[in-house]
Amino acid sequence: MRRGHAAGRGGARPARDFLSVGVRRRRRQHLGAPRSAPAGLGRAMSAKQGGRQRRPGSHPHCLEAPAPLGAGLAGGEAEALLLPPPPPLPPPELGPAAPRGCRAELGSVLLLLALYVLQGVPLGLAGSVPLILQSRSASYTEQAFFSLVFWPFSLKLLWAPLVDAVYVRRFGRRKSWLVPTQYVLGLFMIGLSRRVDALLGDGQGRGPDVVALTATFFLFEFLAATQDIAVDGWALTMLSRENVGYASTCNSVGQTAGYFLGNVLFLALESPSFCNKYLRFQPQPRGIVTLSDFLFFWGAVFLVTTTLVALLKKENKELTPTKEETKGITDTYKLLFSIIKMPAVLTFCLLILTAKVGFSAADAVTGLKLVEEGVPKEHLALLAVPMVPVQIILPLIISKYTAGPQPLNTFYKAMPFRLLFGLEFAFLVWWTPKVKHEGGFPVYYYVVVLLSYALHQVTLYSMYVAIMAFNAKVSDPLIGGTYMTLLNTVSNLGGNWPSTVALWLVDPLTVKECAGAQGQACGTPAAAELCTKAGGSCVTTLDGYYVESVICVILGFAWWFLFGPKLKKLQDEGQSSWKCKRTN
Repeated sequence: MRRGHAAGRGGARPARDFLSVGVRRRRRQHLGAPRSAPAGLGRAMSAKQGGRQRRPGSHPHCLEAPAPLGAGLAGGEAEALLLPPPPPLPPPELGPAAPRGCRAELGSVLLLLALYVLQGVPLGLAGSVPLILQSRSASYTEQAFFSLVFWPFSLKLLWAPLVDAVYVRRFGRRKSWLVPTQYVLGLFMIGLSRRVDALLGDGQGRGPDVVALTATFFLFEFLAATQDIAVDGWALTMLSRENVGYASTCNSVGQTAGYFLGNVLFLALESPSFCNKYLRFQPQPRGIVTLSDFLFFWGAVFLVTTTLVALLKKENKELTPTKEETKGITDTYKLLFSIIKMPAVLTFCLLILTAKVGFSAADAVTGLKLVEEGVPKEHLALLAVPMVPVQIILPLIISKYTAGPQPLNTFYKAMPFRLLFGLEFAFLVWWTPKVKHEGGFPVYYYVVVLLSYALHQVTLYSMYVAIMAFNAKVSDPLIGGTYMTLLNTVSNLGGNWPSTVALWLVDPLTVKECAGAQGQACGTPAAAELCTKAGGSCVTTLDGYYVESVICVILGFAWWFLFGPKLKKLQDEGQSSWKCKRTN
C-alpha cells in the first residue's frame, strides 16, 4: 500500500424538505443545480438537506453538494469544482500540449456519468424505505432511528483522508478503493435482496425489524459514501484540465438520474395501485417489482460495471501534487483541527449547527404525515419530478444576489419565510383528510401541494446558496478544499441532527386515549395493545406533529432574532480571521 497526499472533501447538501426523504439526504450537483432528493414529500433534502446536502469526497479541489431529486437529497447536494493549478509545461522541444475537446474524452465523460448514476441508486433506495415503513405503520421513534442511515454522507470527511492517502500504486490511486467498494456494494445488494422482505415485515401482523434495517442500510450508505469519495477524486484526474468542468455536470446529472431510478421509479413500480392503473390490463395484488427484485438487479449491474472498469479503464498516473494537498493522513486531521479552533470558524460552526432547528418538523415529518393521512407514497415521489427544472434554475437566479461581499444577508432575509412554511405545511396535513374522497384526492389538492413545495424551494435554495457562497468567500485559498469540506460537513450535520430529533419527538408529544374500553390508556405500545384487546381503539386527541411544528417555528424565530445578527456580523470579520496558521 502507498501513502499519498491526503485531502478530504464533503458536500454541503440542501436541507431535506418535505418532498425529500433521503438525504439528499442527500445527492450532490453543480452549485448551479443543487440536489433535493425527493423521496416523496418525506425527509430530505436537506439528499438530499439533502445530504445530496447533493448531497457530500476526497479531492481538495472539489466542493460537493446534493443533486436534485435525490440529491439530497442527496441528499442530498451541489458540486462546484475549484480547478487545479495548471500542470507543468512539457519540455520545450516537445512544445505545449494541444487542448483536447470534449469528444476526445467522451468515453471518460460517459464512464463518470455511469459511476454517478450508480452512486445515486443507493441514495434513492434508502430514501424510499421511510415511506415503505410509514405505509406499514412504523412509529415515528422507529423512523427517527432509521434516519441515522442518512448520516454517512455527512460524516465521510472522517475517513476521506484515508481513502485519499492509502492506495496500491500499480492498480491506481482511485481504483484501489473504487473497485473493491463497488464489488462489496454489488454483493451486499444481492445478499440483502434475499433478506429485505423479511426485514420489512409482511404488513399483516409481523412488523418491520427497524434495528436490523437501520444497521443494514447504514452500512449500505457507508459503502456508497466511500465510493463517492473515490469517484469524486478520480473525476478531477480522469479528464483533462480543459474538460474538468464536465465532472460537475456528470455529478449533477448522474446522481439525479440514479436517485430517480432508486426512488421515484422504484416506488412507482412497487405500488400495486399505480401499476394496475397505468401499466396493466389485468389488476394484480403486487407491483411489477419488489424491493428484493430491485436490489438483486442493481447488485448485478454493480458487479458487471465494476469488472469492466477494473479491466478496461486505466488511471492517469502523470499527476503532480498541488500545494493544497498535505503530506499524509495525520497532517490532514491536524489541519482540520487547526481550522475549527479558530474563533471565527468555531462561532460559524456553532451557529450553523443550530440554525435549522426551526425547519426540522416541516422538513423531516410532513411527508410521512401525508402518507399517514392516505396520500399514496408513489404520488408524492412523482410530484417532485416537475420540480427538477425549478431546482436547477433557482440557484442560478439566487446566485446573483449572493455573489457580493455579504451573501449571508440573503440567508437572513429568507429564513423567516421558510419558518412560516412550517405552519403552512402543518395546515396542509390538517387539510388532507378533509379533501380525501373514495377515489383518492382531487387534482386541485395535488396542485396546492406542488405550489407549496415550489414556493418552499425558493426559501430553501436562497439559504443554501447563501451558505455555499459564504463558505467559498472565507475559505483559505491555500487549503480551500479541506477548508470548504469542513464547513460543508458542519452545514450538513446542522440539518441531520434536528431531523432525527424531530422524528423522535413526535410520538412522545402525541396524546391518545382509549375509546370503547373503560379504564384503558394508549400512552405506550403495550397499553395500546391492551386497549385493543379490551375491545377499544386508540384515538389521537393531540397530534405531536402540530405541537412540534409550533415549537419549531417559535425556536426558529428566536434563533433569527438572537443569533441571526451574529451570523451576519461574521461577514465583517477580516480575512485574517479566517486564515489558518500553518507550519511546514
